[in-house]
Amino acid sequence: MRVTGEEVAGATGPAGPTGARREAAGATDPAEAGREAANAAEAAGPAEAVAAAGAEVEAAGATEAETPAEAVAAGPTKAEAPAEAGCEAAALATLDPRLQAALAVDPDARAARCRACYRLRFEEAARYAVEHGFDAIGTTLSVSPYQYTDVIEEELDRAAARHGLDSVFRDFRPYYDEATRRSREAGMYRQNFCGCRFSDTEAQTERQLRKAMRAAERAAHAAERQAQEAKRAEKRAERQAYQDKQQRKHAILKAMRKQMKDQVKEENREDERL
Repeated sequence: MRVTGEEVAGATGPAGPTGARREAAGATDPAEAGREAANAAEAAGPAEAVAAAGAEVEAAGATEAETPAEAVAAGPTKAEAPAEAGCEAAALATLDPRLQAALAVDPDARAARCRACYRLRFEEAARYAVEHGFDAIGTTLSVSPYQYTDVIEEELDRAAARHGLDSVFRDFRPYYDEATRRSREAGMYRQNFCGCRFSDTEAQTERQLRKAMRAAERAAHAAERQAQEAKRAEKRAERQAYQDKQQRKHAILKAMRKQMKDQVKEENREDERL
């Protein structure tokens, strides 16, 4: 079975800690779904899991989710990562103009924007699959825990049905850490937002918010520490004042005892003279 799919291994949404460049993977024959657990144990990542399921895989990706200048300067290309994973790769048309038009909706409607993005990706992958004789389309967008996994599956099924292909969806989130580690080791281009300008803005806003929250927490902790230190200083001052008072009392008592002793001695001498 020949399978192609538009995919992202390790990409994050706006709330994610980091992003990753697209790399290779695909999908497995639906009849092999029961072998997923065994494949997951044997394979190092999504591409290997798919190959272990017996599918002939080709990865295909669009470029709208990367900032061109950053991507060009960053190192390995899309084609290099699939080669390392043992499958062929192809670049789809750049979707940026259509993607930006499709996403020109309520800036707060992130789920709707992501659905529009998935739909464009999978439609492009399905078109490529039909033109090149593939039987099915799949995706490893599902590797990211920051994506809408259920929506991904719905849109993959929709695109496959529209083009007369099989939809072969798998949840690759268990591979997220490994995909991220391998992309870092390969020196691949990475970005800390999902891809579109909306997610970039959202990511920047959320980073600024987290930074402000951390600063507020640090300030609150500093104020708390200062208040605690002030209380400790007050306690120390109280103890010191008490110690000073006791010392003065002891000094007075000592002086009185000495005075009384001296007086007794003087009286004894007077008695002796008499």
